[in-house]
Amino acid sequence: MNYLTVARYGAVIWSLGTLLFIFLRNAFRSDNIFLVPDLILAALLIVAALSPKRIAPPLLLAGFSLSAGVFMTSVASSMVAGQLNIPSLVATLGSVIGMVLVARHMVRGSTESI
Repeated sequence: MNYLTVARYGAVIWSLGTLLFIFLRNAFRSDNIFLVPDLILAALLIVAALSPKRIAPPLLLAGFSLSAGVFMTSVASSMVAGQLNIPSLVATLGSVIGMVLVARHMVRGSTESI
């Protein structure tokens, strides 16, 4: 299994995890500042994971980058309030790992099957 395949699986897991979190926390509220970014990143990661091998790497990189930014903002927001949001911290780290996997694939110019 190559780096891009792992990143595709990670993108699906991150996307579904984000959507599950939204539903379980009943986060479809007008005062939830993370709702729209969460929905956009979930959609982008799913589209990227299912994309043809030629366009998947840049889409995955964009999706994981957006994901890292959204989750990092969530962590910083909770820290300002004097708490540490562990799920968002884990999601941030996972997003950065996804970015590294995709970037490594892109730099190597892998031609392995995806």
